Amino acid sequence: MAIEIHWIRDDQSLAEHCRAWRRRPFVALDTEFMRVDTFYPKAGLIQVGDEGRAFLIDPLSIGDWQPLADLLEDPAVVKVLHACSEDLEVLLRLTGKLPQPLFDTQLAAGYLNIGFSMGYSRLVQEVLGLELPKGETRSDWLQRPLSDTQVSYAAEDAVHLAELFSALQPRLSDDKFAWVLDDGAELVAQLRREVEPESLYRDVKLGWKLSRQQLAVLRALCAWREREARSRDVPRNRILREHSLWPLAKNQPSHLTALAKIEDMHPRTLRQDGETLLALIRTAAATPPEQWPEPLPEPLPIEASSVLKRLRAIGQAEGERLGIAPELMLRKKALEALLKSGYPNGPYQLPDALRGWRRERMGQALLDSLACAGES
Repeated sequence: MAIEIHWIRDDQSLAEHCRAWRRRPFVALDTEFMRVDTFYPKAGLIQVGDEGRAFLIDPLSIGDWQPLADLLEDPAVVKVLHACSEDLEVLLRLTGKLPQPLFDTQLAAGYLNIGFSMGYSRLVQEVLGLELPKGETRSDWLQRPLSDTQVSYAAEDAVHLAELFSALQPRLSDDKFAWVLDDGAELVAQLRREVEPESLYRDVKLGWKLSRQQLAVLRALCAWREREARSRDVPRNRILREHSLWPLAKNQPSHLTALAKIEDMHPRTLRQDGETLLALIRTAAATPPEQWPEPLPEPLPIEASSVLKRLRAIGQAEGERLGIAPELMLRKKALEALLKSGYPNGPYQLPDALRGWRRERMGQALLDSLACAGES
């Protein structure tokens, strides 16, 4: 089937099309972008699809994104994307808005037990019986003109995404459709919750082994690295490599020779930011004790794995009952947060990460299972 391709290359055309799309029950959205040397993704193309037609928006020639922002926030139009975390970043960067309600076809496939975390081509093959050509994902989406192959690839993606929604949505019960939208809303909420640079030290591997004074240094290093990556628009590892953070906080070098010996310290970082890092470490190391971070919690001991397994089984059993991919039921992070709230003897508290229908259907069973384990 030939695909009708419509280019949108000016503000007026975008505004007219957005008005038309807002009269539809759903729009399928996809993005192509580059993110090789930058912190933020650079949009190369925005695609909107309906069955048989693809609309290709050229972000290099659009100045006014307000009509698309209004469409993204229109509660009457379902926005359909696939495995969309990076697409969301692209849309937020361009328009300042995020899509709601959001229907992620990868999540929908999990709710129908077609498969968990399925790639787009595989899902299209599974649901629509179509073999997609090998992708153009590694090509240069900022070049102009785009090649015929790129245009065809982008158009097909958008059209088949609309077809996927039309095929998947009728197979979802009302409950499951609502749950897909709930999970979509959570993806959007996560992106809206801007992470404070000062909190990033908590995610550093082995951070729990550091003293509170060393954590003060780690906190300063992580916050500086994040802010510099954003302001220079380069990847975090271009500022300071991940594996250097922990040894820097632990050893707190006081001169360039010692700094050069830190694990995974890139010569470019030493040259560009060596003196800045030394000053940062000096200042953070002198933080008064009352301003030191609290110790980070130790990871759960190996014995806790059997308890985690038992908790996971509750999700798997519920997933079988509902016909949902078991991996979608209870996330590892939520279960670990639950266990850490009271391990080993309780009492336990359901974490914020366990919310919505999962909390309603499985929350009490999880607490009961932990209470029984505590009594045995």
